[in-house]
Amino acid sequence: MKCPYCGYSEDKVVDSRATSEDSAIRRRRECLKCGKRFTTYEYIEEVSLMVIKKDGRRQPFDRKKILSGVIKACEKRPVAMEKMEEIVVQVERAIQKKSDREVPTSRIGELVMEKLKSLDDVAYVRFASVYRQFKDVGQFMVELKDILNKEKSARKSVK
Repeated sequence: MKCPYCGYSEDKVVDSRATSEDSAIRRRRECLKCGKRFTTYEYIEEVSLMVIKKDGRRQPFDRKKILSGVIKACEKRPVAMEKMEEIVVQVERAIQKKSDREVPTSRIGELVMEKLKSLDDVAYVRFASVYRQFKDVGQFMVELKDILNKEKSARKSVK
C-alpha cells in the first residue's frame, strides 16, 4: 500500500474495524516515512457486475463512479464522507442482491436518489437534476414541490 502523501510503500495498521454493514474492513494506516495517517477499505471481490448504459453499451460496474456522483451532490453540504461511502456500500449491496450479472444505470440512479433523499434534500435535488436531466425549470420545480409537500405532511403528523 503506497502512502497517498509521500508514496512510501511501508505503513502500519493503527486500527481495523468492520464497516457498519459488515461489507468491508476499514483500516486506519500510518505511513512509516512521513507519519501521516490514511484510511483504506478492504472488500470481498464479488462476481463482476456489468452496467447497461442508456444507449445499450455495457461496462464493468465501478463503485468509484457512484461515489464521485454522491460527492458532487453533497458538495458544500453538512454530509460526512462516511455517510457518502455508506450510500455507495448500500447501493452496491442492493444491486448484488437483486440482480443477475447486469444492472441498468436507471436502477443504480434510483437507488442513489432514494438514499440521498433520506440523507439530505439538497444533495438529492442536485443528483436528481443531473440524473433525470431536467430540461427546464418547470421539471425542477415539480421535484422541489414534491419535497416541500412531504416535509409539510411530516411536520403535521408530528404535531
